[in-house]
Amino acid sequence: MKPTSLTIIAAIVLIGAGGFMAGRISSPHASAATQEATPGRKSSRESSTSSRDAASESARKSAHPDRPTRSSVESSTDRLSRLVSIVRGENLLDRNRALLAFIDQLAPGDFEAAVAHFRSLGITESRFGEYALLLSAWTKNDPLAALAYAKANTSSPFATNTILSSWASIDPEAAIRWAETNHVGDSANPYLPAIIRSLAGADPARATQLLTGMPRSVERGRALDAVMPHVLAQGGDAARAWIMALTDDSLRNGAMMTAAESLAATDPAGTAAWLIANPSQATQQRMDDVYSVWAEKDALAAVSSLTAMPSGENRSNALRGVVASMSIKDPNAALSMMNRFPNDVNDQVVQQFVWHTLGSEPAMAVNQIARIADEEQRNTAYTKTIGTWLQKDAAAATAWLQAHPLPPAVQAQLNKPR
Repeated sequence: MKPTSLTIIAAIVLIGAGGFMAGRISSPHASAATQEATPGRKSSRESSTSSRDAASESARKSAHPDRPTRSSVESSTDRLSRLVSIVRGENLLDRNRALLAFIDQLAPGDFEAAVAHFRSLGITESRFGEYALLLSAWTKNDPLAALAYAKANTSSPFATNTILSSWASIDPEAAIRWAETNHVGDSANPYLPAIIRSLAGADPARATQLLTGMPRSVERGRALDAVMPHVLAQGGDAARAWIMALTDDSLRNGAMMTAAESLAATDPAGTAAWLIANPSQATQQRMDDVYSVWAEKDALAAVSSLTAMPSGENRSNALRGVVASMSIKDPNAALSMMNRFPNDVNDQVVQQFVWHTLGSEPAMAVNQIARIADEEQRNTAYTKTIGTWLQKDAAAATAWLQAHPLPPAVQAQLNKPR
């Protein structure tokens, strides 16, 4: 089975964690900025200052009676020094508790300095979650100021995406208006995936509306990746219905490709039937994955389904999956399947057999390479597999080479100094 595209999603997970944890943070009142998504502010500090009048300050103090007044709060230097001490703590649980307490004591005007100082300490992999907490808490107070700072001071999309995702969980329409106002041109809006991610669970209809309104792009692919886990969580029937309701062929195909392998884990027969009934690129690229999963669960049922298919592309793809699965456990059974359906054995089927059998039965694997029709692919397979075999068992590989002369191009590659 071909490798599944992984996507690292560590930054996305941390953004979600940041949004979740920020909801636990007791903070000052939300500024007027959460009600107004149109930019027009000269600086983040100016926005924060203008949004805090005497009435709102009184409301803030009433909502947090135990919070110290500004006159008793530690100095900016002491506060930032305490942040350094927190960040450098060794115990993760204690560090997060201390950071939450630190954030809870920040006044709205303190966030920019705190975030800037945190960033100056270096954003390591272990600090992304803490960075997200700070940004999410700032968003609760003044999303426009947070976004202005992110746009002016950061080069990666992490900060902006974290802020937008957090803002969308509080006031999605304001976040959407900001995204639309701050994007120029006809290309896909780079701000929407973070908002869609936030809405996917809470308001799937709105998330779907935003997703389907995006043009085909990398950004739309990211948004789809954010929506699909929530779609799949609704169950196979609901997921298939949602996917088939998509009117954009490319978007629907992408959703099918994402869903097929996941759905196959619980219903390989139904997933195979769905792909066959809706021929597409997803059918061509995911049929082998589905049948590989099916063969692992119930080889007899998978082979029976494959046998019932007419000869052609679908059966070749299904055979590729079955052979891939069998090759790992029983190379002889996999080879028997290839010999049973010789007209459906294409180059990809042979390649799956070779790659999955090489580790346990290298001679058997190399012997089947001759069945690859494409000369370039065949020579590449010889070079890679025999090169690997020579490293693991030079005597056996050399004996095979002496008995099976290979094309000069392959010999030349194998004879190169390594």
